[in-house]
This record gives sequence, C-alpha cells and structure tokens, in this order.
Amino acid sequence: MRTRTLNEDPIKHIVWKGDLLRVLDQRYLPMTAKFVTCRTAANVAKATKDMVLRGAPLIGCAAAYGMALAARRNKLKDVLAAEPILRRARPTAVNLMHALDHMMSVAKAGPESSLSKRMSAAAVAYYKDDLGFNARMATLGARLLKKGSNVITHCNAGALATAGIGTAVGMIRAGWLSGKVAHVYPCETRPYLQGARLTLWELMQAGIPATLITDNMAAHLMKTKKIDAVIVGSDRIAANADVCNKIGTYGLAILAKHHGIPFYVVAPCTTVDLSTKHGDAIPIEERSTREVVEIFGVRIAPRGAQAHHFGFDVTPHALVTAIITEKGVVSPANGVNLRKVLNH
Repeated sequence: MRTRTLNEDPIKHIVWKGDLLRVLDQRYLPMTAKFVTCRTAANVAKATKDMVLRGAPLIGCAAAYGMALAARRNKLKDVLAAEPILRRARPTAVNLMHALDHMMSVAKAGPESSLSKRMSAAAVAYYKDDLGFNARMATLGARLLKKGSNVITHCNAGALATAGIGTAVGMIRAGWLSGKVAHVYPCETRPYLQGARLTLWELMQAGIPATLITDNMAAHLMKTKKIDAVIVGSDRIAANADVCNKIGTYGLAILAKHHGIPFYVVAPCTTVDLSTKHGDAIPIEERSTREVVEIFGVRIAPRGAQAHHFGFDVTPHALVTAIITEKGVVSPANGVNLRKVLNH
C-alpha cells in the first residue's frame, strides 16, 4: 500500500473567482502552464470549442460557471441568450447538455433579484459534486483490478478532464495506491496527443510508473501478455450502454475482446444520455483537418492532402466489461443494468 492519499496533489486547472473563471490552457501543456481568463459565457464557450479546456465532466463544470457569469446582472434574458452559445461549443459531450439543463432549471426557480447569487452557488455545487463522483468511481473501479496490473489508457480522463482526480486516471490512481496497478501505458492519442501531453504528465506528477506508447503499439502489447486491463473514460453513454469516447477507443475495445482483456469505462452518471437509444445516434464531432496534417504548426503531410478528423468513436456495449459510475458498477454493460444502477 502506497502512503500517499487519493486526493493528494490536485491540479488547480479551473479556478472560480465569482466574477471570472480562470482556466489552465491545456493546449500548452506540458511545456507551459498558462491560464485563460473568462469573464463572459461567450469566453467560456470559446475556451471549450478551442480546446483550452476539454474532458466531458470539466466541460460540464465550465458551462455551469459560464451560466453563472451570464447571470451577473441579475437578468434572466442574459442567461437565456448565453445557453445556446455554450450548448454549441462541443456537441458530443453530454455533460455539457446536462450542466446547461440543470443551470437553466436553477435560473427559472426564483426571482431575478437573486439570480446571480443563486447561479453562482449552483455552479460551485455542480463542481463539488464532480469532485465527489471522481473519488467514489476511483474506489469502486480499483476493486475490479487484480493485484499488480499493467493497464492501458487512452486520451486524457484524468484531473485535467474533470473537477477532481479524474475518471479513468482516478481509477488508475486508486489502483496504484492500493497495489492493484503496477504500470500504466498511456496511448499518445493522435492527432491532439492528449495521452502524451496530458495523461503522461499527470501520471508523472503523481509518481505513477508509466510508459508512453503510440496508438498502434497497443495490439503488440496485448498479444505479448503485457496488459491486464484497459481503462478509459467517456464523453457520452447511450441508453443501451454503448460508449462514445475519443477516437481510437473502439479499436482498443476490439483488441481487448480478442485477447481476453477486461475493458473498463469510468464515467459519472451525468455522462449517461438516456434520450439517445444507441451509440449510432450520438453526434460525432468532426474537427479541423489541420490538426491531422500538422503537429504544433509543423506540416507532416503533403500540401493539398485530404484528411479526416473524427473526434470520437462509439464502442458497442458488448465489448465493455463494466461501466463504473459513482452510483455503482454496470456489469455486464447493457441498458437494463445501466438503468438499475442509475435508479439505485
């Protein structure tokens, strides 16, 4: 058992000041720690769209604060105008929609004279809820791992993607502290390199043994018996338990199934979208192809080359060993079991 605590060394990547929101610009990590100041809901929407901040739970928290900024003049019309601007920022992350729906209900639940105070309190509470969700998911998830596991993770589902210690990385962190995780292999996660830039940085900051791999190395590691589990987060989970996550997740799930390796998804209940019946109905964000043909402004493909840039893919629930939420573990992963946990 390691002596460090689960919530030690939190990353102060989002700071609420009441009249502004300071956000760590993740585009510059790990080389530079630079903050962006958001004074309006439009500022928050731009920071979200431009990937200053990312990760479905954190996007939801930021949106809640954005709505609080819109309410500063105690005018409901300002909140109503801000809501669609924030909603358009990242269409795949359902936590964004959940946060906006929640904040709209708060806005309409009392008089305009107390709107700003009410919205600020609600945003802070939303953030604190995610902190608690992270800790509970981490503890539940770590129990599923065998002692001394070597695990693969994809993209960044860590502290930088949430209010707390992370979803997938939170489970890994809890596993490492309890001796369940021995080593982590984060995939670099092309084209935005969230695994290389963010997840590896988080793991190194926490002192967790980790080795970076390119996305196409995962199959070899699984075939050579070096991997005991795959642990990922999610941006949206459909009613039938299909899982939408960063592009490349589906491929990892297929590989894990072929090699008999458990595939775990860690996500709060706010990531579940019961209005979406199955994964095929989830909108898949397509981002600028410039992020594919260039890396940090350096062209890696011929000029005039065509490219695709799908931000996400969908993993069918049949490939998922378990979904870990703050309310419990969904296993086997299917719509019936998902609803049972949600209603717990």
